[in-house]
Amino acid sequence: MSANIVLVAACALVDADGRVLIAERPPGKAMAGLWEFPGGKVEAGERPEDTLIRELAEELGITVREACLAPLTFASHSYPDFHLLMPLYVCRRWDGQVTAKVHTQLAWTRPNKLRDYAMLPADEPLISHLMALL
Repeated sequence: MSANIVLVAACALVDADGRVLIAERPPGKAMAGLWEFPGGKVEAGERPEDTLIRELAEELGITVREACLAPLTFASHSYPDFHLLMPLYVCRRWDGQVTAKVHTQLAWTRPNKLRDYAMLPADEPLISHLMALL
C-alpha cells in the first residue's frame, strides 16, 4: 500500500514562561475544532524553515528569523487518505504580537497541560518531546 505523503512543518512557539502556543482549527477546515501547533504545508521547492516563516506571518502576524527555528523532532502519522510527515521546530524569539488571524482561538499552555486539549492525532506524539525539553 502506498500513501500520498504530505510534508507539513509545525512550530512550537515558547514564551518566556515556558508556555507553548497552540491554535484551534477554524470551522470549514479539516478536523475543525481540534488544536494544533501552528504551521502549514510545505509547498513545492520550499524548505520547512521557509514554510514556517511564511505560515507564522500569515497565521499569527509575527516575523520569525530562520536562525530562531530549532528542529526538535518529527511526527509520522497515517490518516485515512494520506500520510503526514511533520518536522516540529521550537522558536523562542519572534517579532510582533501573536494574533489569531486564521484560527478560532489561541492558547498559551504549559507542556504538561497540552493533553488537556483535543489535539490533532499527528500532533499528540510531539507533546512528550516538548515536556522533556521544557
